[in-house]
Amino acid sequence: MSAVPFAFLVHPRASVSDDLARVWSPLGRVPEGLADRAVRRLPLRPFTMARVHLPDVTPDPVGRVVLVPFGARHMLEAPHAARDRVGAAVDLAARRGAGIVGLGALTATVTSGGSTLAGRTDIGVTNGNAYTAAIVEDQLRSLLAARPDRARRVAVVGATGSVGTTLVRLLARDRAVEHLTLVARAGGRLGALAGEVCRRVPTTISTDLRDVRACDVVVLLTAAADALLRSEHLAPGAVVLDATQPRNTSPDLLVERPDVTVVDGGVVAVPGLRLRGGDIGQPPGSTYGCFAETALLALSGHTGHFSLGVPTLDQVDHVRAIARRFAGLGFRAAPPTTFGRPLDGHLADRLMTPAATTSTRVADAAPSPASDATEPATAGPVPSGASLVTAGTSR
Repeated sequence: MSAVPFAFLVHPRASVSDDLARVWSPLGRVPEGLADRAVRRLPLRPFTMARVHLPDVTPDPVGRVVLVPFGARHMLEAPHAARDRVGAAVDLAARRGAGIVGLGALTATVTSGGSTLAGRTDIGVTNGNAYTAAIVEDQLRSLLAARPDRARRVAVVGATGSVGTTLVRLLARDRAVEHLTLVARAGGRLGALAGEVCRRVPTTISTDLRDVRACDVVVLLTAAADALLRSEHLAPGAVVLDATQPRNTSPDLLVERPDVTVVDGGVVAVPGLRLRGGDIGQPPGSTYGCFAETALLALSGHTGHFSLGVPTLDQVDHVRAIARRFAGLGFRAAPPTTFGRPLDGHLADRLMTPAATTSTRVADAAPSPASDATEPATAGPVPSGASLVTAGTSR
């Protein structure tokens, strides 16, 4: 199949004026309160903020980035209005000839992982979460391989969200960790997910963030407007893999806890990738997993919807196969960074060694998704914490 044009939706994150400056630099001088009120109250229309170029494929643009003018807090506080704005952005993408559109950041959350757009027949929709989960799994495996002296106890915060559920199933499929702690607000969904995977990996559930202190690595997959994970939640020497957008960690965490390492999660290296007209918070040659999934589907000529709601493991395997097909363009986990800066120190050195480098994995090396990794368990009750996490809805 020949490639199809694509579109990818973004929105201002924690700081509205800072992100609007990525479109037009003078907007960065607008006071944050004024920018926030304008974006919230004015009937602003979505628009193309950048063209996507892959010069190794074609000199012409292969896609476009469409800005949804609604901030992260607005998305979470007014999801119905946000859904309308996302729909208008999808309309624009379809009018501009996109064959598939990817949902960035909270545009996926407010559309239930794209499920509310499933009735569209004029354009394919993907939430990008199949490849995001794949990349986060690759990064997690690299982190675990780089610390062979530490126990493989992993917490997944936001475990019942689209990426979180998929990641948990991936880790359970081939018993990649020694113990899982699943944290989310919805206790019922947590119990069901734990019951599904606990035959393969010992699993604890909790609605209390403090319970991640028992873990060596914390994968953060929540969807909140501000920092969520704090220093008191973390064990000595813990590593946090933060795959949230907007970020749910703050650089202050590293000041308060210099023993803790925060690694940017879900970041993909595509060396030839360039955006012209604006940027989305990644340097040239890097992008987010959800963006990369959209680009891979477009390059492969995919038509129709792909990841909606929670991706299946078959979808993860499929998009990994597409990534192998286009491996000459990159499409692998990016070198480790922390808050956008190269990670340094002993862990960074270990991560860059061949033994710790995880390439795109071959799906048939693991048990089939039809194995007992995805069957309901009949084991005894799964232990749970007691307090409610005040986080946003998982992506």
